[in-house]
Amino acid sequence: MPTCLVTGGAGFLGSHLCDRLLARGQRVICVDNLETGTLTNIEHVRDADFRFLMLDITSHYDIDEPVDFVYHMASPASPIDYARLPLHTLKVGAYGTHNSLGLAKAKRAAFLLASTSEVYGDPLIHPQPETYWGNVNPIGPRGVYDEAKRYAEALTMAYMRQQGVDTRIARIFNTFGPRMRPNDGRAIPTFLQQAITDRPLTVFGDGSQTRSFCYVDDLVSGLIALMESGVHEPVNIGNPHEMTLLEMAKLVVEVTESRSEIVYEALPVDDPQVRRPDVARARELLGWEPAVSIREGLERTVEHALEGLKRRI
Repeated sequence: MPTCLVTGGAGFLGSHLCDRLLARGQRVICVDNLETGTLTNIEHVRDADFRFLMLDITSHYDIDEPVDFVYHMASPASPIDYARLPLHTLKVGAYGTHNSLGLAKAKRAAFLLASTSEVYGDPLIHPQPETYWGNVNPIGPRGVYDEAKRYAEALTMAYMRQQGVDTRIARIFNTFGPRMRPNDGRAIPTFLQQAITDRPLTVFGDGSQTRSFCYVDDLVSGLIALMESGVHEPVNIGNPHEMTLLEMAKLVVEVTESRSEIVYEALPVDDPQVRRPDVARARELLGWEPAVSIREGLERTVEHALEGLKRRI
C-alpha cells in the first residue's frame, strides 16, 4: 500500500486530494498547521489508513514512517489570505518547499509541487502555455504569492537536477467546488454566498476580466495523473473554458435562482485581465482534460454551500 504525504491536507484542494487517494486504497498522512485549512474538511474521514499531523512545515519536520509520494499543497491561496499573511506565504513557498523536498529526498519519494497560474502574472500571451515566463509585478500586493510559487518551482527543478529527486510541477488554474471557505475572497465562493442570501453580487471593474474555472474533482484527477507520470517539466492543470467574471456572476444568480442584483466595485491592484490555460501538454502527456461542466460543478457546489449555510443558522 503506497503512503502519500499531503501538506496542506486540511485545506480545500488538499482535503479533496486526501479523499481521492484514500478511495484509491492508498495510505494518507495529512500535514497542516490549520492557518487557512480546517479540521471540518477532514472530519468525515474515518479510515484506519488516514493520519493527521498538525505541523508547521516552514520549520524542519520528519515523518516516522516510509513515504512514497509527497503532494506539496500547502500555501495560503487567496488574495485575502496572502494579504493577511504575506511573510508566512513567502515562508511556505521557500522554507516549506525546501523542507518538503528534503523529506522526499530522504524517503526516496516522488514529489509534486502545487504551483499556480499566478506564475504567469497578468499575462501578455493568451492562452498561457507552460513555455511562457510570465508578467509578474514582484513588489505588488500579489507578489508575495506569485514569487513564492515561482521560487518554489525553481527550487523543485534544482532538487530534481542536482539531488535526483523525482519531481513534478502542477500549475493550477482557478479551481472551485465544495469546501471553499465562504469568506475565501475568490470569485465563486463570494458570489455563491451573496446569491444564496439574496445580497448583491460584487463584481470588480466592469467584469470583463476572464478566468477559466475547473471543478475540483477534475483538478484532483489531473494532479494524480501528473504524479503517476514521468513528467518533470511544469504542466498546466485547469479548464480551458474561459468566461468573464460578469458571465460567472450571472450564471451563479441563475443556478441559485437568486434575487440578487449585480453591483460593481473598483478593480484590485494587479488583477489579471485574462487567464486561460493551454492544456495541450496535459492532454498529450497525461491523457487528462476536464470532464465536469461549469454548470454541473456549480450545481454541486451550491448544494454544499446551502448545507453549510443551514449549519451556521
